[in-house]
Amino acid sequence: MSRLCQLLLIATYAVAAKVFEVPHAPGQDDTPALLAALPNFTSDATILFKKGVSYNILTPIVFPVLNNVEVRIEGNLTYPSDIPTVQAIVGSSSFSGAWFSFSGGNNVTLRGTTDPKWGWVDGHGQAWWDAMQQVNRPHGWAFKKINNGVIRDMKLWKPVAWSFSTSGSTNLHAFNNKIVAVSNSKGFPFNTDGFSAGGTNMSFENNWIQNGDDCITVGNGAKNIHFRNSYCEGGHGLSIGSLGKGGQVADVQNVLIENVVMKDSLYGARFKSWTGGNGLARNITWRNIAFIDVPFPIYITQNYWDQGVGPQPNNTGTVNNTRIQDFVFENFAGTIQDKPFVEGSCVSDPCWYAVTNATGTEVAIFDLYPNTASNIVAKRLFPRTQTGRPATVLCDSATISTDVGFKCWDGKFVPTKAGLF
Repeated sequence: MSRLCQLLLIATYAVAAKVFEVPHAPGQDDTPALLAALPNFTSDATILFKKGVSYNILTPIVFPVLNNVEVRIEGNLTYPSDIPTVQAIVGSSSFSGAWFSFSGGNNVTLRGTTDPKWGWVDGHGQAWWDAMQQVNRPHGWAFKKINNGVIRDMKLWKPVAWSFSTSGSTNLHAFNNKIVAVSNSKGFPFNTDGFSAGGTNMSFENNWIQNGDDCITVGNGAKNIHFRNSYCEGGHGLSIGSLGKGGQVADVQNVLIENVVMKDSLYGARFKSWTGGNGLARNITWRNIAFIDVPFPIYITQNYWDQGVGPQPNNTGTVNNTRIQDFVFENFAGTIQDKPFVEGSCVSDPCWYAVTNATGTEVAIFDLYPNTASNIVAKRLFPRTQTGRPATVLCDSATISTDVGFKCWDGKFVPTKAGLF
């Protein structure tokens, strides 16, 4: 049986022997009544937010360890709309890190609904974005330490910060989810990551993500991650990392990202490791990526740093860096955004995403350190620019000895033999 088939079968495991319908009191916080009842429904149960009811989740929910449980979101859920109230909760020492936190368990399903009017979780992010408020923002759903988990049919409306994190989970299938972190003003949806994949054996597919940060980001320790058949708009790309902050030893292996449309995203495929990082990222493939008006379709940097706290660190021969090997970028086609622009997350001059010597026409940027990268290839790239200028690349041939699929230089994009087949 294939791995995907096994994951699909997970959805059938949570056969509920009992159903708890979450009570609702108009104008009141519905969290306390739920938390009071949860100890009686930690196994063989369905926890139901009923269709037709708009629930007030005015304080965070921390689910206990669950076994064979489905949390079904058929009604609408709302965060508090008052920013200071939320900031006080998030800033407290007792805050779990997310507004909805799962503590662990087996055979756990988080399920929304396909009804277009119901099953929405409203984060009231617009007010935060308009105020450019990034202090004590509430992260969304921490689906952590779950073995055999499903996240399906969920719909998030204007989440304030990142949406789903899967840290420490194994055997996860996340599909048919929708994230709408789109601003209707000049306010930018900062750090509204779609999926933060941390764990092993995970499949993400058929997800629709409009946001202001990584569509998916694969974090340290992640292995056997598959993201496919999805749509990403307005964010920061299909990302690995960032890895190696503060010299941390990174370990990311076996990632496949395929069949994805990237529209108006700052990056397409992106790898980022911090200057001074350690460890290894290996066997990572991005393929069949359609990019529409994307400034940086393919971007690798081993020189990621916090531009908000100072200039780029000076890398010397004594500084280790996260090693990368067996990277493939295959079948990329679309338009490069090469007209002057300012992306909404830009708060500095030059912008945080500025690249020295870049012309805006680069289909690929390989910012590598010598003797740290091997077997990286980009093949069957079909770029065009908005202005009609020739596509270019940035690549230092002194940093990598193998054929990367194009002439490794700072100049016109010229495919090589490895890039044609």
